Amino acid sequence: MFGIQGRLTLLFVVIVTLVLGISGTYAQYSLSHELEVNNQRLRQGVLTRLQTSLPSALWDLDKAKVDNIVAAEMLPPELVAIRVYDTSVGLFSGKLRADSGSISAIESDTAVGGAPVVADLAYRDAGAAGSAPKPVIVGRVVVNFSRAQMDATLRSEVQRKVIEVLLLDSILVAALALSLRIVFDPLKQLRDGLHDLATRGSDEVGELPENRRDELGQVIRGFNAIQRRVKAIIGRTREAEDEARRAAQETAKALDDLRRTQESLLQAERLASLGGLVAGVAHEINTPVGIALTSASILAEATEKVHQAVADGAIKKSEILKYLETASESTKLIMNNAYRAAHLIHSFKQIAVDQVSEARRRFELREYIGEVVSSLQPKLKKTHIKVDIACPAEIVLDSYPGALAQVITNLTLNCVEHAFEPDAEGRIAINVKPDGDWIEMQVVDNGKGIPPDMLDKVFDPFVTTRRGQGGTGLGLNIVFNLIAKQFAGTITVASTLGQGASFVLRMPRVTPIESGPGSAEPHADAPLHV
Repeated sequence: MFGIQGRLTLLFVVIVTLVLGISGTYAQYSLSHELEVNNQRLRQGVLTRLQTSLPSALWDLDKAKVDNIVAAEMLPPELVAIRVYDTSVGLFSGKLRADSGSISAIESDTAVGGAPVVADLAYRDAGAAGSAPKPVIVGRVVVNFSRAQMDATLRSEVQRKVIEVLLLDSILVAALALSLRIVFDPLKQLRDGLHDLATRGSDEVGELPENRRDELGQVIRGFNAIQRRVKAIIGRTREAEDEARRAAQETAKALDDLRRTQESLLQAERLASLGGLVAGVAHEINTPVGIALTSASILAEATEKVHQAVADGAIKKSEILKYLETASESTKLIMNNAYRAAHLIHSFKQIAVDQVSEARRRFELREYIGEVVSSLQPKLKKTHIKVDIACPAEIVLDSYPGALAQVITNLTLNCVEHAFEPDAEGRIAINVKPDGDWIEMQVVDNGKGIPPDMLDKVFDPFVTTRRGQGGTGLGLNIVFNLIAKQFAGTITVASTLGQGASFVLRMPRVTPIESGPGSAEPHADAPLHV
């Protein structure tokens, strides 16, 4: 990196070089243009003279005269060769300039260097008396011109300009080096003092001598005054740094506590959701189990009566028929309600185990969504909301079913609680379609929609429209964190007031290994969700 002295020298050198370069370029252009004009004038002059003097000599077949005319025109060094052709004979006469500059006659039509210019030679015959002369083509002349002389002149001019620029730059560098040294030597002392003050302890740096009486001496005295002030500032800065370090440690500890609190709140919300599911399923199972127990009691009582009648030997056909009717009806009730209870227990058991264990496994998506929705029936049957599922049967995921059950549960219950008024009829659709190695799941309702001012904040923690009515504002935040961190996917929301809302989830069929539970740490620049 150049210092100020080097940059000033370079600046002046560049300016001088640029000015001389522009001036030289313009001079070179002017010289080139002038040489080009002279060359063109030479060409026109040679051709004009040859077209004037050669036709009569060629008409008379006077070879000596033609040779003299050609030799006279070969005097300029720009001419390489002149060849005169007769209309019948061919090459009539010609002269060629060798590389050494000597001129010799051309005996045969051989290749010649330079740029050729061809012109016809016309002889004007006097004709009959009183008539205008008629031009007669008696031959042609080919003149080869060379640009070597012009190119040499241009190269010589370029070399002269380059030498001039280099000489002036050398003189300028030497003059600047001598003049700037007077100023920059004291400045180097100041630089060294500043460097020592910055890299060494402030107490180890001594003040610069103040024996100069010129402008730089004033600068040195100002530097010493600044140095004394800097030492005082450094002392206060060290105290502030120690205080800031202690504050940073306390802030880091508070941030760790805040993150642990966030995880605790999220886990508590998930367990609370599971607890609500347990209570609902337990209440739902109570009905079929009670009916089965009552039917079994009735069947047992009827069996006891028949057994007693058989033991007494007083059994009647009507009693047997009545018993069979009671047994058939009781068996049917027991079977139906036992099957109903078993189906509820199976669905709840699988979902509850998935949510608690957070284990990864392969599962068929449509069947699992159906189990999740079945586990929500205790809450859904109290409403007039219908849930439809549209999912191809061949979609199999290798992922975390418990987390997916949490996502579907939170999205569905969010629609139930926020999209519809109490006792209002509605519809929730869960639509799934494959997209290569990914799937796209859409949860759509036809409810009242999300206000525009809330649309950008629905995934933020503690954002709810049911504050004080049981809403925590963590449901959609949990969904966002699970989709982004655990499934390595994305979730977006779109809504129009009065036309419902649509949540679109995109996730890979095979969840990446690094996206497992607890593997994703919050980015330093990401908003902290608590």
